Order: sequence, then C-alpha cells, then structure tokens
Amino acid sequence: MKNNIFDTALVFEGGGMRVAHSAGVINAMLEHELFFNYVSAVSAGSSNAVNYLSRDRERAKRSFVDLADMEGVIGMRHWLRGEGYFAAEYLYGAASLPGGPLPLDFARFQANPAELRIGAFDCETGETVYWKRGDIDTVNDLLRMVRCSSTIPLLMPRTEFRGRTYIDGGIEAGVPLDVARRDGFDRFFIVLTRAKGYRKKPMKIQGLLERKFRDEPLLIEKLRRRWERYNEQMEEIERLEARGRAIVVRPVRMQIHSTTADRVRLEESYRDGYRLAAEQMAAWKKFLFT
Repeated sequence: MKNNIFDTALVFEGGGMRVAHSAGVINAMLEHELFFNYVSAVSAGSSNAVNYLSRDRERAKRSFVDLADMEGVIGMRHWLRGEGYFAAEYLYGAASLPGGPLPLDFARFQANPAELRIGAFDCETGETVYWKRGDIDTVNDLLRMVRCSSTIPLLMPRTEFRGRTYIDGGIEAGVPLDVARRDGFDRFFIVLTRAKGYRKKPMKIQGLLERKFRDEPLLIEKLRRRWERYNEQMEEIERLEARGRAIVVRPVRMQIHSTTADRVRLEESYRDGYRLAAEQMAAWKKFLFT
C-alpha cells in the first residue's frame, strides 16, 4: 500500500454508535483515494481508524450499521449480566477474527505503512496512553487496544491488557489532537461526531460516577473535568479551522446517540456522512493536495 497525504494528521473523535456517520465519511475518502500516512483516534473512533487503514469499506459500514442486526451484541441484557451494553468480549474477539461476522484483515492493516495512535485511559496512572504500530505484534493485540480505547465507563467492564487496566480513551482527550501535535503535525483533518457549535455540560450522572469510582480519585477528577476539557478542545479546533490549518468534518445533524441500536437510524446517519463527504470532497482535495 502507498499513501499520498504526509503533512496532515487524520484525527478521529469517538462517540459510540455516532461514529456510523464517520464510517460514511471514511468510505467516501477511500473511494476518492485520500490516504493519510498518520492517524490518531480514541474510543469508537479507533475502530474507524483501523477500518480506514485496512481500506476495508465493507467492515467500516458493518461495524456501525450492520452491527445492529447481529444477534446478542447490543442491549441491556448483557449489561445486567455484567458483560456490558456492547458485548465487547465477542465484538473485539471472535467476531473480528477469521470466520466471524466482522473479520479484520490484519495482513492488509499491516501492509499500510501509515503511523497509528490509539488512545486509552490508564486507570492506575490517570493518564491517557497512546499505542503505536510498534506496540502491535498480533491481531489480538490490535483488537485489545481498540477494545481498551472503546470501553465506555458504566456501560462496559474495564479492559485489561499487558498487566494494566484501561477504559475509554476519550475521557481525557475527547479528540486526540494533542498527540498529533506532539508528533510534529500542524495541519489536521479532524472527523467529529457532533454538529458545529456543540459544547458539553457537566454530566447529570456525575454523582453516580463518583459513587461507582469512589476509590479512584484520579479517574473521578478526569470525569469531573471532562466537559471543560472537551469544550476547550472545540474552541481550539475552531481556531485552527479559522486559520486554515484544519479541515473539520462535522455532521450537519446528529440524530443518533452513542447507544443507538436501530439499524434504520444508523444507516441514515452513515448515508448522511457519505453525502456530506461527497459534497465537500473538492474543498478537501484542494486543502490536502495544493
């Protein structure tokens, strides 16, 4: 595989099933051969990043649209059994291996020379860790990293990997822009899952989170300030956009939620993303190639 965009970082926000919209965006990008050589992602955005780097358009859609038709992978039944609202053990295990409904083509992923950063929150240190390609030895390593990054607090049980415990990479860095900056980039192509002007507010369930994680003060503090940090990032992203240093891809409307399991609504959001990309593609190419 060869890439053709080297001076701009591709950055994926998470958002649970809201990234169905982003899946539509990346499939249009792949159709038009926008091949970035650097990608950073957190939370559900890390699945999009892996699908993008594998250049697997079918899996990109199946992961966040067709998933809703799969038996026993989304729902409160698993959550009540302690398995999580999303059946993570299966989705990031057997389902993504050869013979499963979402097989990841690890050979194609490995054939892409693009650098990758997947962020996850280390529960012991209270910091976000970013894994690189050099940290990935097997397909199971990669799937575990994506699972760690995508582990939504309360909705999914935390994930262990290489002797550490992790949860959602979006807790501290809702948009993994800082890591791309540390890696030397000053131009960005940022794929968001919220409409322009969106800002977070303090969580209504903050009290519940603090009771649940009362023995983990580092995590509580990050959760308490999450909305402030996210809003600061949105201000920064808008400044980059105004200065011509970033293309920011946002849904015109976002009518699904992180836990949406309705196939029709997910498909609609996917198509919204695909149409948006088609409409903006000429401007994107001008930014990236001229």
